Amino acid sequence: MVPITHYLMLSAILFALGALGVLINRNIISMFMCVELMLNAVNLAFIAFSRFLNQVDGQIFVFFVMIVAAAEAAVGLALIVLFFRDKSTLDVDQANSLKW
Repeated sequence: MVPITHYLMLSAILFALGALGVLINRNIISMFMCVELMLNAVNLAFIAFSRFLNQVDGQIFVFFVMIVAAAEAAVGLALIVLFFRDKSTLDVDQANSLKW
């Protein structure tokens, strides 16, 4: 049996990579994928704690996080498409104003 610390360390590493990717990348698609990676890292931690404590609360939280991630993906990709149509680039530095 794998101890919970291995799962939590993997979750922390994935979250740190996602946060680093959001801070470093200038491409909107890459930043979007890094946010999804961070959400998956949180899901992994929820599942690890749920398994360790023999409760289903963590799995319920994962279900809701997946719903939020799906909604975020739909709205986020729609906004990215609109941004690309307007600016013809996916560089975040070009989005210096909220005006379209």
